Amino acid sequence: MLRKGTKIAFSKKISITNRQAHFEYTFLETYTAGIILQGTEIKSIRMGKVSLQESYCYFNLRSLWIKGLHIGAYTHGNIYNHEEKRDRQLLLHKKELNQLLKRQEKGLTIVPIKLFINNRNFAKLEIALARGKKLYDKRKTIQARDLERSMHRELD
Repeated sequence: MLRKGTKIAFSKKISITNRQAHFEYTFLETYTAGIILQGTEIKSIRMGKVSLQESYCYFNLRSLWIKGLHIGAYTHGNIYNHEEKRDRQLLLHKKELNQLLKRQEKGLTIVPIKLFINNRNFAKLEIALARGKKLYDKRKTIQARDLERSMHRELD
């Protein structure tokens, strides 16, 4: 239990990435979006209790939302703690929303890539318009990565 006047140490540099998305999708365009947060969510993000693994973006009434983004409960939040897996609205310019809406209808999807804190201490989400990779594309990615590693080992 914290005593009055004690502070919780937050990390200065927060950058949570979705590594599985790089393997599953080919990114065409990237955008940086703001997130509407409630209560103790920003404190949990600053503590690094976030998972982007099973999250995806969808449109609801011409606004962009993210589903499945897990922000863990804040340890000192008591009854005012937030819901961990609720849908959150993303903030983009109207022009960017219209572009995404048009492009998503062509069989593309919107995938969250990275969650970070910008220099003004706001939580931002980097999203990408992506096309799913086929099995042979994934194999090519693995082969290229292995080839690069072996070349790098030979140079060292």
